[in-house]
Amino acid sequence: MHDLILSTIAGYLLPLITVYGAYVITHGHLSPGGGFAGGTIIAAGLILAALSWGFHHAEKVFNENSLGNLDTLGSSGYVLIGLVAVFRGSLFLTNLGAGFPSGTPGKLFSSGAVWLLGAAVGVKVAATVFGLVARIWSGGGASGEVDEP
Repeated sequence: MHDLILSTIAGYLLPLITVYGAYVITHGHLSPGGGFAGGTIIAAGLILAALSWGFHHAEKVFNENSLGNLDTLGSSGYVLIGLVAVFRGSLFLTNLGAGFPSGTPGKLFSSGAVWLLGAAVGVKVAATVFGLVARIWSGGGASGEVDEP
């Protein structure tokens, strides 16, 4: 089913939703939000696009392989940031022990490694949530096509 109004509105909303999700991720240490909330917002935008234009179109960009790569990138990034602290002689996931400066309180980059951890979580959550919905929508297969009732 293709709805011109829905697909047009989704085309305008998708960039705004994505930017808002990135904002929530990057400002999670200064205000409510963070990687999980921002990743969920970005995934919701991708789900809106997929519902508007069809999951088969979304699969061209966000197929099972690319979603797996994004998921791995988020998980690996989180672990690597934690290991940086270990290699510097601190405990795993020690915020300032990872060598990132604490910065000026209230500024964007003022939390040591926390904003990087939030970004890693955001990437993982966005890929996981969108992949889960795409898998459910496609009935567990990789085609993205579903028989309408």
